[in-house]
Amino acid sequence: MENKERFLDANIPDEMTTSIRPKRMGDFVGQEGLKQNLSVFINAARGRSESMDHVLLYGPPGLGKTTLAHIIANELGTNFRATAAPMLTKQGDLAAILTSLEPMDVLFIDEIHRLPTAIEEVLYSAMEDFKLDIMLGEGPSAKSVRIDLPQFTLVGATTRTGLLSNPLRDRFGIDLRLNFYEPVDLAKIISRSANILGIDIEPGAADILSISARGTPRIANRLLKRARDFAAATGAKSINSDTIKTTLFQLKIDGRGLDNIDREYMTAIVKHYAGGPVGIENLSAILSEPSDTIEDVIEPYLMQQGFIQRTPRGRIITDAGYQHLGLEK
Repeated sequence: MENKERFLDANIPDEMTTSIRPKRMGDFVGQEGLKQNLSVFINAARGRSESMDHVLLYGPPGLGKTTLAHIIANELGTNFRATAAPMLTKQGDLAAILTSLEPMDVLFIDEIHRLPTAIEEVLYSAMEDFKLDIMLGEGPSAKSVRIDLPQFTLVGATTRTGLLSNPLRDRFGIDLRLNFYEPVDLAKIISRSANILGIDIEPGAADILSISARGTPRIANRLLKRARDFAAATGAKSINSDTIKTTLFQLKIDGRGLDNIDREYMTAIVKHYAGGPVGIENLSAILSEPSDTIEDVIEPYLMQQGFIQRTPRGRIITDAGYQHLGLEK
């Protein structure tokens, strides 16, 4: 259950995450190169009084794709509409959203790689020509209707760019990748979130927490909330280093941010497959976790830390991974 909660938290913002979401580019910490380029594109579109080119945001969960979509709308001074690809099951679902847009609005589609093919094809003309082509009726009496749409900006978010079709990806004029955050940036995010939530946290405590947050702001904020709970349980008026250490110990998170499921993943490769290589389906069966959860949530950070590698033959544990587990190769 604990691992499942982590996976759910990595994909669905909780109430706290929503309340501390930055609303302006100047409040968004980290991703400096991305922010600079995005600011140029926003200012240029605003200066021309035109809709901004469609934007594709991609990267592991929890890095700020949804937040950036909100910021784009705020900086452009337009309305923000949001949906998720799995909710769009019929062409009429997409048509209802598109026809309700006002000029220059921002439409955000999360998990855009999961759009059904039929709906994706309707989206092509909407993105390219701001036209909506839909079929009315069925059989011989069916007819095609073309509806003019206002100019809008589509912001698509995905954790799996490899599942996007080339025709859809080619229609995004702006393609931006979010990377894992450095601890120094996460410490700033933690301090900012603590201030908004009215929590006193010592700088050293924020530094320790930032190292164990897997390079991910959403996880950093979640751990901050748990540390607040442990501080309250002991009657502490502020969060110090001891509070953070207690929180991480109780949640079974080590100093590099790995939790039980990460260690189980790595140990399974060592124990059952002598360090690899091993295929994703075998790992999915051993861990009783969906393969997409393993690929999207567990593996990116382990790869970024250099603990595992994906090879053509499967996953393998690196020397650094063995050292972290305290095992000999």
